[in-house]
Amino acid sequence: MQLSQESGAASLPKGPLAPEGSQEIRVAEPGRSAKQPPHASPEGHAKPRKAFPVIGIDYKHVRIPFEISLWILLACLMKLGFHVIPSVSSIVPESCLLIVVGLLVGGLIKGVGEKPPILKSDIFFLFLLPPIILDAGYFLPLRPFTENLGTILIFAVVGTLWNAFFLGGLMYAVCQLGGPGLNHIGLLANLLFGSIISAVDPVAVLAVFEEIHINELLHILVFGESLLNDAVTVVLYHLFEEFASFEQVTILDIILGFLSFFVVSLGGVLVGVIYGVIAAFTSRFTSHIRVIEPLFVFLYSYMAYLSAELFHLSGIMALIAAGVVMRPYVEANISHKSHTTIKYFLKMWSSVSETLIFIFLGVSTVAGHHYWNWTFVISTLFFCLIARVLGVLVLTWFINKFRIVKLTPKDQFIIAYGGLRGAIAFSLGYLLDYHHFDMRDMFLTAIITVIFFTVFVQGMTIRPLVDLLAVKKKQETKRSINEEIHTQFLDHLLTGIEDICGHYGHHHWKDKLNRFNKKYVKKCLIAGERSKEPQLIAFYHKMEMKQAIELVESGGIGKIPSAVSTVSIQNINPQTLPLERVLPALSKDKEEEIRKILRTNLQKTRQRLRSYNRHTLVADPYEEAWNQMLLRRQKARQLEQKMNNYLTVPAHRVDSPTMSRARIGSDPLAYEPKEDSENLPIITIDPASPQSPESAELTSEEPKGCSGLPPSPEEDEEGLVMRVKEPSSPGTDDVFTPGNSDSPSNQRMLRCLSDPGPRPEPEEGEPFIPKGQ
Repeated sequence: MQLSQESGAASLPKGPLAPEGSQEIRVAEPGRSAKQPPHASPEGHAKPRKAFPVIGIDYKHVRIPFEISLWILLACLMKLGFHVIPSVSSIVPESCLLIVVGLLVGGLIKGVGEKPPILKSDIFFLFLLPPIILDAGYFLPLRPFTENLGTILIFAVVGTLWNAFFLGGLMYAVCQLGGPGLNHIGLLANLLFGSIISAVDPVAVLAVFEEIHINELLHILVFGESLLNDAVTVVLYHLFEEFASFEQVTILDIILGFLSFFVVSLGGVLVGVIYGVIAAFTSRFTSHIRVIEPLFVFLYSYMAYLSAELFHLSGIMALIAAGVVMRPYVEANISHKSHTTIKYFLKMWSSVSETLIFIFLGVSTVAGHHYWNWTFVISTLFFCLIARVLGVLVLTWFINKFRIVKLTPKDQFIIAYGGLRGAIAFSLGYLLDYHHFDMRDMFLTAIITVIFFTVFVQGMTIRPLVDLLAVKKKQETKRSINEEIHTQFLDHLLTGIEDICGHYGHHHWKDKLNRFNKKYVKKCLIAGERSKEPQLIAFYHKMEMKQAIELVESGGIGKIPSAVSTVSIQNINPQTLPLERVLPALSKDKEEEIRKILRTNLQKTRQRLRSYNRHTLVADPYEEAWNQMLLRRQKARQLEQKMNNYLTVPAHRVDSPTMSRARIGSDPLAYEPKEDSENLPIITIDPASPQSPESAELTSEEPKGCSGLPPSPEEDEEGLVMRVKEPSSPGTDDVFTPGNSDSPSNQRMLRCLSDPGPRPEPEEGEPFIPKGQ
């Protein structure tokens, strides 16, 4: 249709779609004849032609994209302003400030007579929430998430069910006792309200926990709970919404509602896994068209979310599964520029969506219809806090019975205090139908009150409480190749211990999955030789490239950190090596032979051996003899130490064998051996074990003073001569081989070697060892 504004009449031109013989139709304006020319005035004169419009205004044509751009620009400017003023952002969380901005903007729009926009549920669930969940799922720390998956599932499933039914039952009791304004609210409506308000919101948790830098364990527990409780929330919401329209709820309906939980949760995971595998397989063929690689990641992830929502499955779990499954294979196929694009685009998209959500929460609070009931609102807030605390305490008491690293009371407090509510609860409340729930405005008022209390009060006080309780914070450390080696070593070690013990635990199934992934999945989803590359080598290449990129971004090659190897520098500035330094290229056969040797000896995977246990092991016949030998040697060393301590005790003035040896060592020239010393009694001491009196051996006769006869003057002058025992032969064992000293008579220690007590100091000028007379 053509509109002729100069004539004021609308004309349908004769064209290819007009039937044959049709004439041009003109619609005459009132007061003008149909036969009058279009440029003629009513008096019959020609109407002057208007000048060509140089500029014009058509706001309706660009209204929607213009307003969307203004809101996004406002969100970005507010986010920039909060970080420019550190004194404000260090005290008040960013989410609180954004809600305040939304309240001010909504009040300003309402003050000028316009109707503020409301955060509609379709816009929230289809456009604002997916970027946040995809960013969380794609960059999810997989190792701590899988190691704490049991704890996360208990908090997400059992904890959410407890909160929903506990809060719904108590609110039903409050409504029955609250007066005429609340008596008409039934049990199903209260249970539906409990299911909406009980779930922890991932957007609010991310906004607060990333600012306080809490340790990785607490962050993954609370954030993992907020992600996985989506399935419980979706099931309970649709279940009670459907039951509200039934005249009577039967046992079959309850059983089907219970089964729908598994369908919604596992179905969402299955949809995400399918789209993740398809995305990984598609990225295998994008080596020639690198520019569209990031687009496949975004489109397949968003299609997974929409497909899950199409069948009323959990879209959040579908997005998480898709991001977790596709990431290792996509990153192995795409270029580093594409990886950087994906990373920063997801961060930017999720940050803008999060900012818009909190701003529109404030705007919707001003624009929405509210019905305030003190009893209902205050009871909802109080019972929400009580249910969260009781649920965390009881579930943690049960979980700590099975955890190696127990959750301390400080951890339990942070988990309970970090249960924030957010825009998901508001959007689910906004979806309620007035036809079935005429108390929708009161529900929305209570939900907004709980959201504001958790975000403002708990969000603002959690940082000083973390500092006050001295809760461990996250340490920003970069993974090194040494840490990766030790991590893999411990994984293989724990897997082997589980196999020996016959216990199929976490590490056993993880090793099974890794072997299946390496043997089958990688060959299908990763292109080229990277599918056969060991995990350690792949991590090394990834770390080298990351360090090289950081080196370039930091300002060139002038300042080279010690951690960057020459490989990174060569990747940045490839230079042709001199001819004398070029290494000769290996042939294909030689390279394959080296690879085979390394694969056989260094990278051999764990093989399945015959199972055994400690009850079926064959006993070693020599084990008992070796144990006895070790015990005797240990006893011999102990006796040697005692004998050494004993020989250092001061002796009597009369020369003892010990003092004789000491004096001989100090002044050998002063000692003159006797000519007839061969007939003297000899004490032989084994130098390997001079431990105790039992090691002394009497070889010729009893020493003087111990035989009952008085010692002769000659024996008194000559004393005792100490001789070293002959060493045993190399083939014999001095512990097991008996000698002459093993007889009972020879093992008696002569008391003449004992300590006779203190003696007076020698007079000045007296010789240390008297010479022979």
